[in-house]
Amino acid sequence: MIYLLEDDDSIRDLVIYTLNSQGMEARGFARPSLFWQAVEEAVPDLALLDIMLPEENGISVLKRLRAVGRTARLPIIMLTARGTEYDKVTGLDAGADDYLAKPFGMMELLSRIRALLRRTETEGVVYRCGVLAVDPGRHTVEVSGRSVALTQKEFEVLCLLLKNKGQVLSREQLIQQVWGYAFTGESRTVDVHVRTLRQKLGEAGAYVETVRGYGYKIGEAV
Repeated sequence: MIYLLEDDDSIRDLVIYTLNSQGMEARGFARPSLFWQAVEEAVPDLALLDIMLPEENGISVLKRLRAVGRTARLPIIMLTARGTEYDKVTGLDAGADDYLAKPFGMMELLSRIRALLRRTETEGVVYRCGVLAVDPGRHTVEVSGRSVALTQKEFEVLCLLLKNKGQVLSREQLIQQVWGYAFTGESRTVDVHVRTLRQKLGEAGAYVETVRGYGYKIGEAV
């Protein structure tokens, strides 16, 4: 469940409609008092907060969420018309995980939400396969104890494949979940990233298997 605290009716309706259409359950609130009532009933998986609000501004809401144990680690993205560096820093210093200035595209918002949910889902998790060890939280990759440097996209592809170990992911699935729905490039981009990923992983590169005509998977270590 995603909660959106936004007093602009048109923006709130559009965001909620977009999230629901993408299979994400979401609720919108025009005022902080309504938002707090919902949080008391159930803590969401992620919150989207505007800054300029009636009753109480978004930074205050953010600080209150961070001060309470049951919501202290809640993933939070700030949505605001303010685009200055000062406002961005203020939000991040107060505990926001990400920041998106209006006007923003729905596809970018979806991509930011998915990325944040992926990060929070993997906190404390270490993926292991044979001589390969990947720590998403610390953003480290090791092969036989040797550190391996990957680009951000290579790292995200590897984590997604490890998370779904044994399951074949199509090129389209990888594009949607790593590059986002706004990506307009070709599926060959995935092949290029997988090729360089295998090269950098060395002996562990063989774990990334090609399923001809479809996509890729992480197979069992040999």
